[in-house]
Amino acid sequence: MHVSNTRSVEELHLVNQFDQFRRVLQAPEYRAHREKPLAHWALPSDRRLPLAFLGRRLAELIETPFSSLAATAGVGRKKLGSLIMLLSRAVQTAPDDLPQSSPAAATATISQQHSDGFDFSHVSELVWDQWRTSVVRHGLGGEKLGRFAPTLRQMTRVIWNRTLGEYAHQTLAQIRDQKTHGEKRVRAILEVFHGLHAVIGGMGAQRHLVVRLYPALIDQVERWVERQLQSAGALTEESLLENYVRPLCDQVRIDANEPIVRLMETRLGFQGPITSVRQVARGMGLTRARVYQLLNEINDIMVVRWPNGRHLSYELLGKLTRQNDESEQAKPMPQFLAAVELFYPAARRGAEGAVEPAASSRRERRGASAALMRTG
Repeated sequence: MHVSNTRSVEELHLVNQFDQFRRVLQAPEYRAHREKPLAHWALPSDRRLPLAFLGRRLAELIETPFSSLAATAGVGRKKLGSLIMLLSRAVQTAPDDLPQSSPAAATATISQQHSDGFDFSHVSELVWDQWRTSVVRHGLGGEKLGRFAPTLRQMTRVIWNRTLGEYAHQTLAQIRDQKTHGEKRVRAILEVFHGLHAVIGGMGAQRHLVVRLYPALIDQVERWVERQLQSAGALTEESLLENYVRPLCDQVRIDANEPIVRLMETRLGFQGPITSVRQVARGMGLTRARVYQLLNEINDIMVVRWPNGRHLSYELLGKLTRQNDESEQAKPMPQFLAAVELFYPAARRGAEGAVEPAASSRRERRGASAALMRTG
C-alpha cells in the first residue's frame, strides 16, 4: 500500500488506530501480549489476513513504523484493516486473560463469552492456550481424549485413546497442520478441551482436596457399585437393572450408532427374551463374525468411558455369586449377567481387556464363568 503525503480519510483512520493500539500495548502490563505472535488473535473464520505479519511478535510489529508495514509486498488496505482488527483484539484481551505458567494465575477467558455453546469457527490461539493450560494445570494430560467427549459418535475412533497431553503441548496451528487431522477431527479435539475448561478453568487449587472428572452416567454407576461392594446388603434384580444395566445402556446410546444400539437391546432382551449371538445374527441378517465385531465396539466404548469398569463389574458379579451360593432362593438375574458379558466380556476374540475374571476362590471363578456361559 502506498502511503502518500496527502492521505485519504481511511488511511488516516488506520494510522491513528495503529498509533492508539501501539501506545496501549507498550504499557508494562501488556508485556506478555508483546511476546505473542499476531496469529495468536486470528480466528479460523477470519478473511484477508495479513499473512506476512501473522508470525511476527506484537513487540516487533508495534515498533515498526506504519508506513513500513504499509509498504510490505502483498499488503493492501484490506489487509492493513485486518492487522488493525487483530491489534484491537489484543488490546481488548486483559493481561490476566492470557494463560500463565503459575498455577495461581487467573484463567478468565474469551471463550466464556460462548459458554452456552461450542463454536468451532471462533477458536483462536489465545483461546486454545487457555483451554490447554487448564488441562495441564489440573494434571489431566494422561487421560484419554475419548473419555471426556460429549459423544464418541462424532469422534474418529483413531483418537479415542490419544491422551490429552499429546495435544495440550501443541499449538492449534500445529494440530491443524497434521495430515490426518481434518476439520472433523480438530473439531472433536477442541470440543473436549472446551468442555473441560468450562468446568475447571476457574477452579482454584487446594492441596487437601481433589476433584475427579467422569462422564456423568459413568460416575453415577461407579459410585453405586462402590457402595454396594462396601455394603453387606443383598443385591436385587431391580437395583442392578436400575443402577448398573440401564445407565450403561444409556451411555452406549450416546456413543454408538443405531445398529449397535439395536444389537445391544436385542442381546439384553429389551425387545423380548435375551438372545444368543447365533439368534442375533440370524435375526439381524449378519454373520456371527460381524456380530462379534459390533459387540466388541460396545466393549471399546466402555473401556474408554469407564476404564475401571471391568474390575468393578466383576467384583459386583463376585458378590452376586457369593450371595446366590449362600441363599436357598438364589435368583439367576440373567439380564445383569448378560450386561456384564456385553460391556466387559470375560473371554471374546478381539475384545479389549478380555481376561478370565479375578475371583477370591475357585468356586467364585467357576460360578462366574458358568453364569456368563448361560447368557449366550
